[in-house]
Amino acid sequence: MLSGGTGLVVGKFWPPHRGHQLLLETAAAQVNELLLLVYANPTGPGPTGHGPHSAAMPAAVRADWIRELYRGDELADGPRIGNTPLRVFALSAAADGVPPDDAPDHTHREFVRQWLAARNLTVDVVFSSEAYGPGFAEHLGAAHVAVDVARQRVPISGTQVRENPAAAAPFLHPLVAAQLGVVPPAAVPRVVFLGAESSGKSTLCAALAEACGTAWVPEYGRTLHEQKSGNLAFEDLLYIARRHAELEDEAAAQARGVLFCDTNATTTALYSYYYFHRCQPALQAMAAVCRQRYAHTFVCAPTVPFEQDGWRGPEALRSFQHGAILMQLDFYGIPFTLIEGTVAERVAQVRSQIVI
Repeated sequence: MLSGGTGLVVGKFWPPHRGHQLLLETAAAQVNELLLLVYANPTGPGPTGHGPHSAAMPAAVRADWIRELYRGDELADGPRIGNTPLRVFALSAAADGVPPDDAPDHTHREFVRQWLAARNLTVDVVFSSEAYGPGFAEHLGAAHVAVDVARQRVPISGTQVRENPAAAAPFLHPLVAAQLGVVPPAAVPRVVFLGAESSGKSTLCAALAEACGTAWVPEYGRTLHEQKSGNLAFEDLLYIARRHAELEDEAAAQARGVLFCDTNATTTALYSYYYFHRCQPALQAMAAVCRQRYAHTFVCAPTVPFEQDGWRGPEALRSFQHGAILMQLDFYGIPFTLIEGTVAERVAQVRSQIVI
């Protein structure tokens, strides 16, 4: 086990998958700093079928996804894996002279060596999951650590993802899967509750979880909003959607029969437009796959007494928010059930609509 120094990972990450995450997380656990070079320069035709081509998924986009996967509640220090800083570089043929993918190994090795030298970057150890790793590390004068070369821990490759994203969905993070228009399979059906502020979503989720003996997922956007004293940045909205999806996945392991979710990426995208008048494409993609992600969508009518807890907008906004949510669901073609009444009545309405 190494301890300290600077690590290096190089790859296409086209697109990033769970095997890549295993590689990065294994590397980060063994070094003080991890460098990641993301690049590809394909010369032949793109993948067959409906798989993503590099033109629609350039290195800069892939690098941004990786940065997002490893950012925390604060952006100031950049992405980290645990306590290890992750420095992500997106390289291109135009700006950096990236050699073609089918160039000889020596060409690629020398390209990386010169790129690092030009920036006074020294690498102590190279981590890879490919056969080229030992020779590449030796060319850089670095040690080498192989990670799951046989693909036993995570049986997937970038080629498989590109050729059939839907089949590869179990090996994709929800953020990445959404960009490919697919949804990883769920351990249990997920039921989501949308609604304006103070429309009873959290109360209803908690009551349903207790009544059904299962788990529920609070709205992560509310959690981060309070942590940052209401000072959310534009980039926080994508983070909220990504983190909420992760919390759903974690809660699914404890859920029994069904998982109740307070809010999802559609509402997060709506708030992105509300607060910042724009929305990141990655967040738009996460909102677009919500129809496939949830077995049933309920909308809580804003008919319960309004409770101002210091974090919400004025009560007059509830009607507008409610209408905007309904419009958005129609836009995405997401069927929903409107529920109202007391908590007990709402619990009964939901239970009559779902099968556990």
